[in-house]
Amino acid sequence: MTDAGIQTLLDDYFELMHSQDMSLFDKVFHKDSNLYSSESDEIVIRPRDFYREQMEARTSPQDLGNVRRDKVLLVDQISPEVALAKVQLEMFGGVMQDYLSLLRVDGSWFVISKLYKQVGKSE
Repeated sequence: MTDAGIQTLLDDYFELMHSQDMSLFDKVFHKDSNLYSSESDEIVIRPRDFYREQMEARTSPQDLGNVRRDKVLLVDQISPEVALAKVQLEMFGGVMQDYLSLLRVDGSWFVISKLYKQVGKSE
């Protein structure tokens, strides 16, 4: 059985990604988290604070009129403190899939790392 706190975290994650309600940022991303991807065989690493600045500087998908389409594809909780979530969402014309490594710290779940890639175009 998956911890209910994980679903709450994922709900906050989807809301943050769509509306960019920055009051959710610190509830979602742990202070030591990083984001990872690959572009043209190069590893792209975005430290949390850098990603926060990028997010604050851009127009949200909600404000651009993007339809919110998100779903949880998989949650695998391997202990009371460690889990992995695979999620999909649409933003900025693309369909994104993310692997979110989750840790429970001081009673709350956080994203500790995010591995992401665009896998298609929005409808």
